[in-house]
Amino acid sequence: MSIHKSSAIWNGNLPEGNGKMTIGEKAWTGKYSFKSRFEDGTGTSPEELIGAAHAGCFSMAFSHALDGAGYTPGSVETKAEVSLEKGEGGFSITKIHLISEGKVANISEEDFQKIANDAKENCPVSKALKAVEITLDASLV
Repeated sequence: MSIHKSSAIWNGNLPEGNGKMTIGEKAWTGKYSFKSRFEDGTGTSPEELIGAAHAGCFSMAFSHALDGAGYTPGSVETKAEVSLEKGEGGFSITKIHLISEGKVANISEEDFQKIANDAKENCPVSKALKAVEITLDASLV
């Protein structure tokens, strides 16, 4: 088992405060605020970090699944769009849309899509986020 650590600090009230998030042992540190999360402010948001984690996990899982099926992945590049919406109970992450491009030699479109969808369902981050709708557009390039 491996344990991965991150941290965050928030200063002040929600609309006027600010914070800082750190991934790992200071591998990355970024600022976040109400404006960066709910408007167009400078900085990041928890949702962007979830998106980055999901894109990274999916890319690794897809590459591994391709290799396991006998294909040699050149690269897998994935973007994640995380939807944050206000509902009756407050804000919720309602959807994550993965957009992935894979460079893989000698694979059919059918096999590519099947392996991509399997990776979407089975990467550890997708499993952790099962309460959220997860969609995928995968392109063979």
